Amino acid sequence: MEKRGHSEMEIIPSESLHSYIKLLKSNRELLVTHVRNTQCLLDNLLKNDYFSAEDVEIVGACSTQPNKVRKILDLVQSKGEEVSEFLLHVLQQLADAFVDLRSWLAEIGFSPSRLIQSKTVVNTDPVSRYTQKLRHQLGRDSKFILCYSQKEEVLLEETYVDTIMELVNFSNESLGSLGSLACLLDHSTGVLNEQGETIFVFGDAGVGKSMLLQRLQSLWATGQLDGGLKFFFHFRCRMFSCFKDSDMLSLQDLLFKHYCYPEQDPEEVFTFLLRFPHTALFTFDGLDELHSDFDLSHVPDASSPWEPAHPLVLLANLLSGMLLKGAVKLLTARTGIEIPRQLLWKKVLLRGFSPSHLRAYTRRMFPDRAAQDRLLGQLEANPNLCSLCAVPLFCWIIFRCFQHFHSAFDSSLQLPDCTVTLTDVFLLITEVHLNRMQPVSLVQRNTRSQTETFRASLGTLRSLGQVAHWGMEKNLFVFSQEEVQASELQEADLQLGFLRAVPELGLGGDQQSYEFFHVTLQAFFTAFFLVVDDKVGTQELLRFFQEWVPPGKAAAVSCSPLSLPFQCLGDSGLVGEDPFKKKDHFQFTNLFLCGLLSKARKKLLQCVVPAAALRRKRKALWAHLFASLRSYLKNLPRVQSGGYNQVQAMPTFIWMLRCIYETQSEKVGQLAARGICANYLKLTYCNACSADCSALSFVLHHFRKRLALDLDNNNLNDYGVRELQPCFSCLTVVRLSVNQITDAGVKVLYEELTKYKIVTYLGLYNNQITDIGAGYVARILDACKGLTHLKLGKNKITSEGGKCLALAVKNSKSILEVGMWGNQIGDEGAKAFAEALRNHPSLTNLRLIQNQITAQGLAQLADALQNNTGITEICLNGNLFKPEEAKGFEDEKRLVCF
Repeated sequence: MEKRGHSEMEIIPSESLHSYIKLLKSNRELLVTHVRNTQCLLDNLLKNDYFSAEDVEIVGACSTQPNKVRKILDLVQSKGEEVSEFLLHVLQQLADAFVDLRSWLAEIGFSPSRLIQSKTVVNTDPVSRYTQKLRHQLGRDSKFILCYSQKEEVLLEETYVDTIMELVNFSNESLGSLGSLACLLDHSTGVLNEQGETIFVFGDAGVGKSMLLQRLQSLWATGQLDGGLKFFFHFRCRMFSCFKDSDMLSLQDLLFKHYCYPEQDPEEVFTFLLRFPHTALFTFDGLDELHSDFDLSHVPDASSPWEPAHPLVLLANLLSGMLLKGAVKLLTARTGIEIPRQLLWKKVLLRGFSPSHLRAYTRRMFPDRAAQDRLLGQLEANPNLCSLCAVPLFCWIIFRCFQHFHSAFDSSLQLPDCTVTLTDVFLLITEVHLNRMQPVSLVQRNTRSQTETFRASLGTLRSLGQVAHWGMEKNLFVFSQEEVQASELQEADLQLGFLRAVPELGLGGDQQSYEFFHVTLQAFFTAFFLVVDDKVGTQELLRFFQEWVPPGKAAAVSCSPLSLPFQCLGDSGLVGEDPFKKKDHFQFTNLFLCGLLSKARKKLLQCVVPAAALRRKRKALWAHLFASLRSYLKNLPRVQSGGYNQVQAMPTFIWMLRCIYETQSEKVGQLAARGICANYLKLTYCNACSADCSALSFVLHHFRKRLALDLDNNNLNDYGVRELQPCFSCLTVVRLSVNQITDAGVKVLYEELTKYKIVTYLGLYNNQITDIGAGYVARILDACKGLTHLKLGKNKITSEGGKCLALAVKNSKSILEVGMWGNQIGDEGAKAFAEALRNHPSLTNLRLIQNQITAQGLAQLADALQNNTGITEICLNGNLFKPEEAKGFEDEKRLVCF
């Protein structure tokens, strides 16, 4: 072995040799100090026949790591220049294994010869091996979507579609959209607090938070994410609830024993992680699924990575940066959950599918073009169903159900053309799963009705409901094997797919744990249990509605259904913190309860519940709903402003509307409409989605007076606008700013608002409106002679749209204010607006901030002002002219240029 090495050295001319032996000798102490991974060096020296097995044994006999390094250096130098050069080559190639030598290697400018470059270098570094293991594990775990049926495997790559991701500030105001998942980790955009440690991703249940994390895992596992990230640790927050109060773990045990254990030298891996925390990415999914009393701001500090602490303490200190400061942490939660500002690095709101996302998702789910066109056509014809499909989870359920029916009955895909509620969707998925387990016949299809299916499976449904209800009462989402067995669920019931085995191992010993495939399904089965169980009385039936009573008042409220008002808001505003802030699962339970006890479900439930019990429960629920609604609306804070009696509703009101809509009772809708004792309904920042417009319309179409409706800063999109169609006959103020509305939604507004011609205020700021949509707005302005305020800022309107709008403004005798800032109308648009405001009889304010207007456009606007004494201000800040160019117009005080 040595002879071969020396003979190769002899063919290299002596004058070209660098003295690598001298280099190693002169830097001997530096190498002894900083080389910690001797095994990696030995593996490579042995593999390339530079060391013999005897050499490796000699090194292994040394008692300390520094002595091993010294012995390796002695042996290498004794074997000549080539072996010394190869040692330096290994140190350079395996930079992660010898991270402390990077600067030294760069300083000496080491460049190996072709001979040395041809040698094989193997990476047996424990850190690199652990990274490879993590990539393999995460790649395996993220390859398939966790599906409803345990028998199915759906590739993530084939079905994943991005949703609307929006960067927001501390107050949840938009900072712009997020282009890709990789931008989550970008240091240049959306950073709220440089000292913060956590990227906080939030959104409604089912909006795709877990799927986003799974996609992130997949990207990292395949090397498509930031190359500097060597570790990826993924935890689901609900698993921290499985630990006992007495459980104590060190950070090392949490990461290695409860996630992924290094195959070699865990101490070295952990030491590397502590030294270079910025190479790690942690994701924690579902903060809202922790214990309900968990508060990140009141957790004791734990700064030592070796000191045992409760896992929840470790979680809180990881997020705060007390542990592994500098590591990237990504935390998800449902809307309404807030974490201390000092923890935040970025904040991202998930808004679900836009219409374009829904079309892309349909193409993925239905590869056949004919099926795509048929399905998309039917969705377009049913905006109510489209609205539900804006939530990715509900969209998936609907699509999977119809895929099943299509394959089971050899029929064309046919979506219902009637109103569909969320209860309908979950009844459908339940029916599909119960029928999946029926024997398959080649000659006879399963033709059981929904009623027959539920009657035949009542025992299974009761048991599932019992498990769900037990967990809901205790705020638990993971169940032990004993808890599942206590409900008398059979092995065959577990194969239905409603419950699935928990993917994490080791948290509860060797026993298997289970969870519902989504928290909304647990809420559905909880509601089902409350309806079908004979022992459930009125108090227990309304148990989760009582959560609406603010803290401190619960004792004073009787259990009578007529005396359980919400009273979340008093005359002076909020009585206390929103009690549902961390309990959307209770809200969903109430919603499904309203849906299951609706008259439309009477036929289905009479086969599993005695008629008398059903009537008693429905009567109790209705009485409670009426009393709650009256109390809530009565106690909303009111403001007299601009001739309006304005009421500011809170997100709780959106949940109330959802519950009312689930009943599909016109009587309840009429009652709600009568209770709105105001003519200006403000629902800003309520996180309302397009499906909520169905619920809002269900109530407001009974409102007989004229009404102002402010829905700014929600997530309505075009489907939501279509769902509002029954309301427009009474709306005088329509505010839909910051709602993802495109030209298609504006077309609906044009068709509806020009029917009634009563609108006075139209707000569409910060949407996605182009020149096409601007044309529709211009036609609204032409038709609606009472329109006084028009807000179209921060859209995508160019000179063509600007000219169209300016002509409409010119012809209007009523318009007072026009907001156009943040578009691109340029000088052509400015010229058109200059013509519009000459001698205009009513216009007082025109905002053309940031519209790419030059000095030429400025001059035309200034000239037009000479013929207009009524206008008070034209705002032109942020355009393309210089201060010296605007100086000539400084005497015209109505021009605000800088």
